Amino acid sequence: MKKKLPTPQKLPSGMYRCQVMVDGKRVSVVDENPAVAQAKAVALKNGLIEEKKTGPSMTVGQAIDRYIESKDAVLSPSTIRSYKSMRQHAFGGLSAISLNALTQEAIQRHINGLAREKSPKYVRNVHGLLSAVMIAYRPDFILHTTLPQKERTEIQIPSMEEVCLLAQQAAGTQFELPFLLAVWMGLRTSEIRGLTWDCLEGDTLHIKQALVDGENGPELKATKTYSGNRKIRVPPYILELLAAQPRTDDYIIHYARNVLYNHLQRMCERIGLPRYRFHDLRHVQASVMLALGVPDKYAMERMGHASTNMLKTVYQHTMRSKSEETADAVDNFFAQKLHTNLHTEK
Repeated sequence: MKKKLPTPQKLPSGMYRCQVMVDGKRVSVVDENPAVAQAKAVALKNGLIEEKKTGPSMTVGQAIDRYIESKDAVLSPSTIRSYKSMRQHAFGGLSAISLNALTQEAIQRHINGLAREKSPKYVRNVHGLLSAVMIAYRPDFILHTTLPQKERTEIQIPSMEEVCLLAQQAAGTQFELPFLLAVWMGLRTSEIRGLTWDCLEGDTLHIKQALVDGENGPELKATKTYSGNRKIRVPPYILELLAAQPRTDDYIIHYARNVLYNHLQRMCERIGLPRYRFHDLRHVQASVMLALGVPDKYAMERMGHASTNMLKTVYQHTMRSKSEETADAVDNFFAQKLHTNLHTEK
């Protein structure tokens, strides 16, 4: 009776895996070629090769390089740039270890060392990259790393009084247009930088692309999410600002990302406001729509959100700003009803 060959299974990474039983243990063999994976699995099953010799023989560093290269056409240029930076600075001695020799203890010790110097978010991003690499090239190795606790980040939203002060500072300058595109129309920094003249369709702005900083400089790409591709009506005042922009090339805004951030922070310092990030201006748009009672569906469409997560975060932030007012109202109510008000009329 002819023995049944193990069936190659395609993994999300594009690699193929064959599993066989060796000495009562299920063993995985992974290769880019399904026929090669199958042949190695059969050879392993029949004792022609040893288990430790199966799978890729590259080091952790080589595996990371290979993974990044395999994703450079589908991931954002800024994500690729971030991965390459982590590859260079975050893996240290771990990079030289053979992928097959890598142990959970070695990973945990490395993460422990990173956690003493870097933020929890950065450490989690590094581990996320390593995890993706392991899934792609050593899928039989399941990571059980203990990671640092997530930091709770508080979003900052300028009040309307602060926005008005900033708007006065920006009025009549080249910074006024990007400032209003963020505050009034809720565009992301990359979307503002990616605006080209063909995005302007009469009194409508078609947000269809973004300019991000890649490894070799600014790169134009599609919007962050499918929902990010949207059209927004342009108010008359912003239309006037757009019409006054010089058409020196295809782009409407000519600011680098760090220049936008630095310009806003200098304005904040000049008039004594907190050092808001340029991205914080976009939160104003969400805050205003919540105050106006705009349904989530329409707010998401205007902001280019794929889910309500950010709207809920902004909502919670806005509600916290009213907590003192609410506490006073509740305390006054009970103090009067229960006759515990200590204030006496004179």
